Amino acid sequence: MNQLIISAATEGANPLVPNPWEMLVVFAGFAVLMFIVVKYVVPMFEKTFAERAEAIEGGIAKAEKAQAEASAALEEYKQQLTDARAEANRIREEARAEGAQILADLKEKAAAESARITAQAHAAIQSERQAAVVSLRTEVGTLATTLAGRIVGESLEDYARSARVVDRFLADLENQNAGAAK
Repeated sequence: MNQLIISAATEGANPLVPNPWEMLVVFAGFAVLMFIVVKYVVPMFEKTFAERAEAIEGGIAKAEKAQAEASAALEEYKQQLTDARAEANRIREEARAEGAQILADLKEKAAAESARITAQAHAAIQSERQAAVVSLRTEVGTLATTLAGRIVGESLEDYARSARVVDRFLADLENQNAGAAK
């Protein structure tokens, strides 16, 4: 190898100027390499770049579409929520009105039941009063005839006579009570 350098230096060739055959081989190799790169490598890069750009643009379009759908769904949800709240308020108001109506009906039934119980109590009191008056008349009559018999000294066992005496006595008492009440 040293010999080659020495022989080249002795021929008078400049070591900085390249050999034309070497330049031709390098240029031919560069041209073949350039042809391969332009014919095969660059189209693959372009295809990959186009696919990625399309994927990105498609992704953006899908994202925009999804955003629009989400916005529409949100608006629909808000509308349904508003409708549900309005429906809940309406149902609440109906329940209040129905509750007030039921309360009024119950008060009316309670008043009617109270009036019926009061009327029954008055009727029971009146019938007990009548029974007490009849019982009292009987007892007062018996006592009056017994007392009158003791005063007179005779027995007033005759029922018709004793009934007349008792009736007259009670009528006189009632007249006295009525006169005193006026």
